[in-house]
Amino acid sequence: MPRTVAIAVLLVAAFGSRVANADGDTAAIPPAADRPADFHKDILPILSNSCTKCHANAQQKGGFSIDTREALLKGGDSGAAVVVGKSGESRLVKLIAGLEPDSVMPAQGPRLTAVQIGLVRAWIDQGLTWEKGFTFRKSEPAALRPRRPPIPAVPAGSNLINPVDLLLAPYFASRRIAPGEVVADRVFLRRVSLDLVGLLPAPEEISAFVADSRADKRERLVERLLADNGAYAEHWLTFWNDALRNDYRGTGYIDGGRVQITDWLYGALADNLPYDRFVRELISPGPASQGFVKGIVWRGVVNASQVPPVQAAQNISQVFLGINLKCASCHDSFINDWKLVDAYGLASVFSDEPLQIHRCDRPTGQFAPMKFLYPELGRIDPEAPPALRQAELADAVTNPQNGRLTRTIVNRIWARFLGRGLVEPVDDMDSPPWSADLLDYLAVDLVEHGYDLKRTMARIVTSRAYQLPAVPMQEQDRDAFLFRGPAVRRMTGEQFVDAVSAITGIAYAEPAVKIAAAPTAKSAADAASDPKLAAGAAKPSANSAPQSHRIGARAALVNADPLLVALGRSNREQVVTERPKLATTLEALELTNGKTLSSLLRRGAARWLAEGPKSTDELVVRLFEQSLGRRPTETELRESAALVGSPPSAEGMEDLLWSVIMLPEFQLIY
Repeated sequence: MPRTVAIAVLLVAAFGSRVANADGDTAAIPPAADRPADFHKDILPILSNSCTKCHANAQQKGGFSIDTREALLKGGDSGAAVVVGKSGESRLVKLIAGLEPDSVMPAQGPRLTAVQIGLVRAWIDQGLTWEKGFTFRKSEPAALRPRRPPIPAVPAGSNLINPVDLLLAPYFASRRIAPGEVVADRVFLRRVSLDLVGLLPAPEEISAFVADSRADKRERLVERLLADNGAYAEHWLTFWNDALRNDYRGTGYIDGGRVQITDWLYGALADNLPYDRFVRELISPGPASQGFVKGIVWRGVVNASQVPPVQAAQNISQVFLGINLKCASCHDSFINDWKLVDAYGLASVFSDEPLQIHRCDRPTGQFAPMKFLYPELGRIDPEAPPALRQAELADAVTNPQNGRLTRTIVNRIWARFLGRGLVEPVDDMDSPPWSADLLDYLAVDLVEHGYDLKRTMARIVTSRAYQLPAVPMQEQDRDAFLFRGPAVRRMTGEQFVDAVSAITGIAYAEPAVKIAAAPTAKSAADAASDPKLAAGAAKPSANSAPQSHRIGARAALVNADPLLVALGRSNREQVVTERPKLATTLEALELTNGKTLSSLLRRGAARWLAEGPKSTDELVVRLFEQSLGRRPTETELRESAALVGSPPSAEGMEDLLWSVIMLPEFQLIY
């Protein structure tokens, strides 16, 4: 076979969905999918990922727009793009299949796969269905409004009752995915304990849970964990400290340019402050919560795109709305559709004087009209004093019709628990979700139940989806994402440190801050100054008594040190909504040679020898139960006992402690 022919055969075999002959033979186009094409689940992700950058909102290259069904049917400069009912005659299909080499679509980014082209063909052949009212135009409120999808009926012969699972049942069925059995009790207990309160379960707790024969014991466990207000608040401080740039020391505290919000934040978490009030009190703050919107004043004016009002706009849009305004604070964004005037319009809310627009740090002489990013949700009076403007902004952001607010937070919680968001990246909520129905349901359900985040968490972690066996992330990310179960995740630095403290019985460090014994979400002084809240200020909540597996100050309350930094703790000088998912060289070096961990293990080994079981075998068994939640195998027991020595030595015990906490079984959440 001639080499050129052989190469062509190989190309067609490997890339049949992307290669056509020179004559544009329609036989080279993949066939239409043999199932109904769902607009929201099948087509919207394709259009959003591959078409909107050039053909939606303000972009209409070639005069072609997909903002609405009518616009798509109208076509562009080259005429109609779609012949409804006849995908083989539709120019759109020929373009995405590569039959016109000079006009292959998408022009940038990955080409569509054969499966995706087949779905587009099926969609056209089946009538080009389009969700009523949907548009890609960002100025349209349809993309913002809450949407309650219908909950599918319970499948025949199924015992599914959680709406999360009922919504996912069609997803699994359409992709021919057969979910496995839920994980064993020990695995679930460890997973959900780390996720909800950040702590390993004690051996006695594991034994009692495994022995419990009640059918609803997992729901009871979740309820009990979430009722431990102290452990819950201490754990979720890490998440919110990262997102709200709250730290306990550092540049800015000396001259008063940086303000801590720890007392307010801890109280808000301990009291489970409704999320709309949580957001409102950060955007329109009292003295205790003003540190977030104040911006990083102590950094000074790095450039025009980083003055404090602009930083406040960037932080609010990123944390609460999943919108990246950083590029749009310097020039019209290249990564999304937000404009310079949008960023400056929002930043003006926080400015004491008119804010001149700077493009790439150069003044333009223009001033952006003050507005929220979605002005249809609420007007901001430019003549009002700053405090009132911030209150009006808070009204707009927490408007019940702002579905973006609730979609963003439930997406963050889902990503936290399952390793990957319904929308990825979590700070780009303009991207399509892999399950729009599930995202919209969780967002609406949050509002309908008083913005109770604990309830949303319980809804997720009691679902079968959460309880499925964990899947390695590389399997999840291969080609197009398919949800098969939660991803295998690394412990956060704080979870790791708290776990090591519990195992060694050694307090990690002194707390950097002192929290009131009975915190409230808003102090009496703040409530008195806010008439809207004075009547309904949060009442103090009694924290649960400390449990045996909480040793000293939690890592969320201590200052960063080399170990925590190596394990991913952020410097909190900018918003961080997700920690790195992969281990680093710095982490490996710190875990093997770092003084912080070495000192903790050395003191822990001494405590074990002084207070623990006296025989070597008993030491090993007890350590495995405390750290891994199980007894060692015969091989593990034999090799571990040899490492510890008989009688047990301090050096051997320290080596065993280190060996166990280096195990993936310890460091990963399965």
